[in-house]
Amino acid sequence: MKKPTTPLFASRRSVEQVELGNELAPRFDAEGLLPALVIDTADKSVLMLGYMNAEALELTLTTKQAHFWSRSRRALWRKGEHSGFTQSVERVLIDDDQDAVILYVSIAGPGSCHVGFKSCFYREVDLGSVSTNEPGELLPIESHRAFDADSVYCGLPNPTKL
Repeated sequence: MKKPTTPLFASRRSVEQVELGNELAPRFDAEGLLPALVIDTADKSVLMLGYMNAEALELTLTTKQAHFWSRSRRALWRKGEHSGFTQSVERVLIDDDQDAVILYVSIAGPGSCHVGFKSCFYREVDLGSVSTNEPGELLPIESHRAFDADSVYCGLPNPTKL
């Protein structure tokens, strides 16, 4: 695990300090990442799950604009840098052992998903369809796309990997 070098993050000195103290001392995984769940402040819908390295978390906190580490592109990115649908950070919560964050954001546009929906969580598993013999079925949560992803991300590679 790579230790963050920014003065914004305290060293992790004890369980008590991490769990009950008032210092930001995030724990990044072996690849230097922590998960970030993003929620729309306006309607409390879950927009996406991203990953942050130390630089992305620091930029998010200092600029109040959501930044992430793309595991597929192996690059830092600011949400909305191509679409214009930026995420302005209004609150940041961190979990008890400081290895995951929740961002409450306002979005400057109709959505956050590269497929064109408002949320990346636009389907749910039909629990009634689950069996041990077949794949579960997915049901739509959003009835239509919020924007035309092909025109917004024209020419950019799809981040989804098989």
